[in-house]
Amino acid sequence: MLPFNPFFLSVVLILVLGSLSLTIHAADPVPLYHFCQNTTFSQNSLYNSSLNSLLSSLSSNVTRNIEFYNTTSGQNTSDTLYGLFLCRGDVTSQMCRACVATATKELATKCSKEKAAVIWYDECMIRYSNESIFSNVTVRPGVYLLNTQNITEQDRFNQLVNTSMTDLASRASNFPIGVKKFGTNQTNFSEFQKLYSLVQCTPDLSSADCNRCLQTAISRLPICCDGKQGGRVLFPSCNVRYELYQFYADSSTAPPPAPGPASPAPPTGSAPESKGKSKISKATIVAIVAPIAVSVLLFIVGCCFLIRRGRKKFDAGKGDNALNDITTVESLQFDFSTIEAATNKFSDNSKLGEGGFGVVYKGTLSNGQEIAVKRLSKRSGQGAEQFKNEVVLVAKLQHRNLARLLGFCIEGEEKILVYEFIPNKSLDNFLYDPERQRQLDWSKRYKIIDGIARGIQYLHEDSRLKIIHRDLKVSNILLDANMNPKISDFGMARIFGVDQTQGNTSRIVGTYGYMSPEYAMHGEFSVKSDVYSFGVLILEIISGKKNSTFYESDGAEDLLSYAWIHWRGGTPMELLDPVLGDSYSRDEVMRCIHIGLLCVQEDPADRPSMASIVLTLSSHSVTLQAPQQPAFFLRSKTDMPTKVLESGQSTSASIPLSVNEASITELHPR
Repeated sequence: MLPFNPFFLSVVLILVLGSLSLTIHAADPVPLYHFCQNTTFSQNSLYNSSLNSLLSSLSSNVTRNIEFYNTTSGQNTSDTLYGLFLCRGDVTSQMCRACVATATKELATKCSKEKAAVIWYDECMIRYSNESIFSNVTVRPGVYLLNTQNITEQDRFNQLVNTSMTDLASRASNFPIGVKKFGTNQTNFSEFQKLYSLVQCTPDLSSADCNRCLQTAISRLPICCDGKQGGRVLFPSCNVRYELYQFYADSSTAPPPAPGPASPAPPTGSAPESKGKSKISKATIVAIVAPIAVSVLLFIVGCCFLIRRGRKKFDAGKGDNALNDITTVESLQFDFSTIEAATNKFSDNSKLGEGGFGVVYKGTLSNGQEIAVKRLSKRSGQGAEQFKNEVVLVAKLQHRNLARLLGFCIEGEEKILVYEFIPNKSLDNFLYDPERQRQLDWSKRYKIIDGIARGIQYLHEDSRLKIIHRDLKVSNILLDANMNPKISDFGMARIFGVDQTQGNTSRIVGTYGYMSPEYAMHGEFSVKSDVYSFGVLILEIISGKKNSTFYESDGAEDLLSYAWIHWRGGTPMELLDPVLGDSYSRDEVMRCIHIGLLCVQEDPADRPSMASIVLTLSSHSVTLQAPQQPAFFLRSKTDMPTKVLESGQSTSASIPLSVNEASITELHPR
């Protein structure tokens, strides 16, 4: 029997672990968030040439094995662009190079016409602008990411986060200009839990400016992440993060370097072996160990390849902690062959309808269960972020007035959602059809209004996550066999923290006629944005007319102004759909018109909450305040396109979080 030699075993293990590390780190970095400023230049302008040159320079200079680099590009003052990259202080040079290379390509694709942009990855950040950004503290735009799991002993935890982060910021910023301003720290929270913290500034900032930026970021943590197990704030000039798990590389626990090629010395006092015997023994050992090592390496490389391929299939790079999110509903995954069979290979005869994100088919599973299959278009603006939203959000929502998600399927570029089949399709199929609208008598319309309100209230206040739908409209209200409404299509939804009241976006999503003025003009959205959309829905259901295509000759520009004119003139019943005849409750109609006008007030603070709306619909004793003139922010259909889709607003982490992350954004000052 051959003697056991720990040296060769250690070499094999080091080779295996080393190859595993390289294979894992070879995975493409995934973006957290990006912003493209809305100041654009033409594709053939000097700016375009400057941008291409700048991004090329940033990508090529990362090979100098530095974490930070800034440069300018342009022939003269009018087309000068300023750019920089910053890699996280603990990543390897290989990871830094990969991240910057990926980020420059991403910016070249998504912000090719903008004069200023910033993109964050877990491993790096790239930023450019037509105004000087060097040595200047910038905290807009900002992104807040929060771990949605709550922490016990919140007050003590929040105090520990503030104390630990403040101390770490003070130490990390206390370096001269040009020196790395990065720091990590771990502090005991309980016997079994540690708080891990990270802070970083761009090295071109002075110590005072770096500390000011970090303190500003730390001050935002209670706003977004109070009582949460993790959170981070991303600014162009600095960033901070904390978690209850180690999300950064710790140099103190880094593996030791691999042994050199020299053979170990024989133990003291051992007898030297004969030369011939030594050669035979080592040759035999190498002959046995080498194939094993190669086999193990090939096995691990194959596993990592499959894991990486699986990540791409799930498009994990398009949503923060997307891979973890998807795996929480893995039991709901359907095989593509099952979906094909259920829909007769997506035949036209199975088609239920077609929307902006793809086609919906009716299907029947092998057990006879009927399903609705939403097959996302490969060219749709929805992409992975909204798909991930629907899978993660809807799977966790349980309410009689929400469409129930049965499962999903991801196969190559195919992204498919499987819902319960709703036999009566969407509300617009009844409301705007001259024949079928007669089936919607007043009692059914009132039940639909009440059901939609209860569904929205659940999203805003009663589910364990506060969810803003952002695309409430008639075509997204489905009707079951008993004409009960079910809210569908959560592709544009956003999660809020429990105490969060408002968010911002630089990409406006939604449908013409339903968007609140603060959202359409400034990108500000909140629960009151959904309330506005609900108000439009109420007036459409009462009148049987579309707000977006409403034309009248008596001075009304749209349905909202038409309703206001008749309310102010004392003739609100003129709004009622003539199809209803005399079969209605005047009190209920008046109450609904009143609520609808309150929901579309220009100031969000003047709009009621969904809880008060539900109470008003179910009680005759609630007194409502008088409505004011509704918002008239769209004077004509030429003011904006029918639908503007959000693209590229994604949150994702290459070091996955243990739970979902919600995101809130701050834009450039307006």
